[in-house]
Amino acid sequence: MFRNKHFTAIVLAAGKGRRMNSDIPKQYMNIAGKEVLYYSLSAFQESPVDDIIVVVSQDDIDFCKNNIVEKYNISKVVSVVAGGTERYWSVKEGLDHASGTDYVLIHDGARPCINQDIIIRSMEEVIDSGACTVGVPVQYTIKVVDDNNVGIDTPKRDCLWQVQTPQSFLYNDIVTAYEKMQQDNYLNITDDTMIMERYLNKKSRLIMGDYRNIKITTSEDVLIADVFLRKQL
Repeated sequence: MFRNKHFTAIVLAAGKGRRMNSDIPKQYMNIAGKEVLYYSLSAFQESPVDDIIVVVSQDDIDFCKNNIVEKYNISKVVSVVAGGTERYWSVKEGLDHASGTDYVLIHDGARPCINQDIIIRSMEEVIDSGACTVGVPVQYTIKVVDDNNVGIDTPKRDCLWQVQTPQSFLYNDIVTAYEKMQQDNYLNITDDTMIMERYLNKKSRLIMGDYRNIKITTSEDVLIADVFLRKQL
């Protein structure tokens, strides 16, 4: 199915992880015996994607190359590049280095529990729809609050999803959307599907992810991911 189509994974690992209260950036913390970033790179290495671009902070380029990419022989990594001050600028740097590909899968390196099923279904769906993201239906009641934290609305839970990564797109589409965003200087962006909606008026298909595909944000997440990853070993 993927013959004659080129797929590039862009793995974002330039964040500082300020909420972790740790001297070590979360993507380099050790979980179940290996660095957090290793797991997502290893997953894409074993997947049908053709190549991987890793986006890290400028100071971490050599560390990432020597202590993760080369150490674990992640041979599909073609570039380790410096990211920007915000996530969306890191994505833009990754896109700039992916020129010539057909599709991109944009993934947070702080989500180590990604698996082959998620990757392959993302690749299949982006061929069909041109834009997709994995996610999971919310399991709890969600409240909309006002400026005083008073609940003013309770959305129907069956139409609410918690978005994860990877988020996958036709390369030319997402590049065009980012170029328009840059011209507009619109910075209130939390994920790439928002950019597609705002600048190309293109909706993204949501496909089922995995409740274990968590993002490492707090110390509690480290404990949870450790349990999940050890079960996979």
